[in-house]
Amino acid sequence: MDLRKLKTLIDLVAESGISELEITEGEGKVRIVKGPTPMPQGYMQAPMQMQPMPMQQAPAPAPAAAPAPAPVVDAAPPVETGHVVKSPMVGTFYRSANPNSPPFAEVGTQVKEGQTLCIVEAMKLMNEIESDKAGTVKAVLVENGQPVEYGQPLFVIE
Repeated sequence: MDLRKLKTLIDLVAESGISELEITEGEGKVRIVKGPTPMPQGYMQAPMQMQPMPMQQAPAPAPAAAPAPAPVVDAAPPVETGHVVKSPMVGTFYRSANPNSPPFAEVGTQVKEGQTLCIVEAMKLMNEIESDKAGTVKAVLVENGQPVEYGQPLFVIE
């Protein structure tokens, strides 16, 4: 999918009432998630209802979907040269216990098996993700505060 169409989709999600949009075109897949807006203390957020997207919009960008996977495929092989630590759940990725704390692990950090690498928040529960291998953190693959999927690579350890 070309950048202009992707930008248009991001703008549509940002301006609409939906919080998440996923489009699959051929072998390409795009998922846009709008993060929750912070509410003042004491207020409750009303549940959001998802509006189904008309199916007629999906075929239009299909011809542009082929170029998008190529850059992603080119970028992935160099990262997977070591042991990949994957997310065991869907949630929000945090590199530290709170915004003022240093990250649990950074590139170059020596880690032991069982050492906490990050936190994945799922349904208001903070889940510590531990290293399943001792070694050196070669890469951090997710930005702080970003949503992660089940099985998504988080770290590379050598």
